[in-house]
Amino acid sequence: MSENESVTGRPWVDPDDAPELTEEFFERADEYNGERVVRRGRRPAAVTKVAVTVRYDADVIAAFRAMGKGWQTQMNDALREWLAKREERR
Repeated sequence: MSENESVTGRPWVDPDDAPELTEEFFERADEYNGERVVRRGRRPAAVTKVAVTVRYDADVIAAFRAMGKGWQTQMNDALREWLAKREERR
């Protein structure tokens, strides 16, 4: 017998020991604010991003990646700044 094997094995669990699913159980399962169900997790972002596939020159990507964590956000900000300057010239 190897050291990793359990000497006693797994304990038997009686499936009848599971709690009964009552109305009270389901009422506690969702959180309500008045009549409205409160959703768990992160709230939806006010401004959503769009996933696209774009090809950039390797040196451009290398320069942004060299900025470290958040380089994609910095790239987005640089493009937004370029668009703003372009609009000013019109």
